[in-house]
Amino acid sequence: MEENIIEVKNLKKTFKIKQKNPGFFGGISSVFSPVYKTVNAVENVSFSVKPGELLAFIGPNGAGKSTTIKMMTGILYPTSGFIQVLGFNPSRNRQQLAYHIGSVFGQKPQLWFHLPPMNTYNLFSRIYELDQKKFQERLKFLVDIFEISDLLKIPVRKLSLGQRMRCEIVASLLHQPKIIFLDEPTIGLDVIAKRHIREVIKYLNEEEKVTIFLTSHDAGDIETLAQRTIVINQGTMVFNDTTEKLKKNYIKTKIVELVLEGKTDDFHFAGGKIVEKTKYDLKIELNTEKASIEKLLNYAVENFDIQDINIFDPEMEEIIAAIYQEQK
Repeated sequence: MEENIIEVKNLKKTFKIKQKNPGFFGGISSVFSPVYKTVNAVENVSFSVKPGELLAFIGPNGAGKSTTIKMMTGILYPTSGFIQVLGFNPSRNRQQLAYHIGSVFGQKPQLWFHLPPMNTYNLFSRIYELDQKKFQERLKFLVDIFEISDLLKIPVRKLSLGQRMRCEIVASLLHQPKIIFLDEPTIGLDVIAKRHIREVIKYLNEEEKVTIFLTSHDAGDIETLAQRTIVINQGTMVFNDTTEKLKKNYIKTKIVELVLEGKTDDFHFAGGKIVEKTKYDLKIELNTEKASIEKLLNYAVENFDIQDINIFDPEMEEIIAAIYQEQK
């Protein structure tokens, strides 16, 4: 039986936050006598991950996702509980662990902002003590699959968000990590950039057998990539099962936006509910258990001239709220 590559048991993390002045009767917080409030960011979380898994770890803002990742990578110390990643205790063996893992935080770049990506790659090859011949071979491989050969000598500040994100992920993969932590890798990207990032993540997982620990607010990322999903809310785990079960039980609607050549007044599709309509544009909420997107598009194409189509997933907050309500 394959051993788990990550083990987390009864993990807890609390922070003390300095309160603003609560008033004379509540005690005055000042430089000389500060008043603190204890916040439980992560509360009694336990899970394990097998080698080669592609796991989604999701939740609303402030749920404890990033805090958990920072504890697993050794950036933060847990208040209590047990963590083991690749046989290492992250808080005690952070430096040794760093040689075997990679991490990308969507809103916290690791590339030097005013320099081209190649400068950061060369620096990282020295930090990770990589053999230079093997480094060049690895870099060429990553540059090809991420399609960034024309970006290597452009200052990072001049790259688009999608281009920068591809370069960020390459930086985290140079040392061939066994696990990569991706925190919101598609945040703010357009549809094409998202698709490219997803394709490469899937490739790395399937071909290089990299274990991927993914957080995202995009339901499309979860549906497309993850084999299993853990949902965390208010620091507590509320769901830990296959993504297929998550989709079947909680991701039941899609919003389809259609821009028509003719007026929208004559649009009548029995399997969907029109939630927004203008003269030439309409949005239909579709219950995918009762009617497929294919049927809706067939109806639209047969009866109207279609100028544009967009398909939206439900908001992640809605999905999590439905799970959380069911758990109560």
